[in-house]
Amino acid sequence: MRADGTGLRVVLAEDSVLLRDGLTTLLTRFGHEVVAAVGDAPALLAAVAAHTPDIVVTDVRMPPAFQDEGLHAAVRLRAERPALPVLVLSQYVQRAYAAELLDSGDGTGVGYLLKDRVGQVEEFVDALREVAAGGTVVDPEVVRQLLRRRRDPLARLTPREREVLALVAEGKSNGAIARTLVVSEAAVGKHIGGILTKLDLPPADDTHRRVLAVLAYLRS
Repeated sequence: MRADGTGLRVVLAEDSVLLRDGLTTLLTRFGHEVVAAVGDAPALLAAVAAHTPDIVVTDVRMPPAFQDEGLHAAVRLRAERPALPVLVLSQYVQRAYAAELLDSGDGTGVGYLLKDRVGQVEEFVDALREVAAGGTVVDPEVVRQLLRRRRDPLARLTPREREVLALVAEGKSNGAIARTLVVSEAAVGKHIGGILTKLDLPPADDTHRRVLAVLAYLRS
């Protein structure tokens, strides 16, 4: 609720029509107004600009690629409007952007919940109110995975993947790495793909992702 006791004005972004309608009904039942309910990230950005809501509730995966468009939009909104409360809902933990989202603004008015929590209606509505009031709400599973990543970003790599990453850090090409390890270039490519996936690097061109992987290696 707002300070004057009225319901919150919510912009909702969710690509599933059934879930979007269900959340709209749920929020309305608890006295809140869904001023816009949209199904993709560009529409989310436009709705926020048009309606200046009290809070944004958004899914992570949305069209066109169904990767992390919603979460990326949330990070962008927080960068442009640090005081805008944002509650992210997800089927899974997207660690590449979750930490950035939780650090955005001054770290207040932000939440990241797994969608299982939506089924626990009172808990979900309480989280919405908490985030809108400037609080921070984080699903316990999100906390667990973020802490695991911060302990050692390379902990999930196999010994061979660590070898490959060390050679990438030396600036070697896939061909040079293959010759050093006496394996095929295809095998090197497979190892690098595994490294990029396990480090949860955001979608980008391969060169940029290799640089991010090297930075993770150097920081460790």
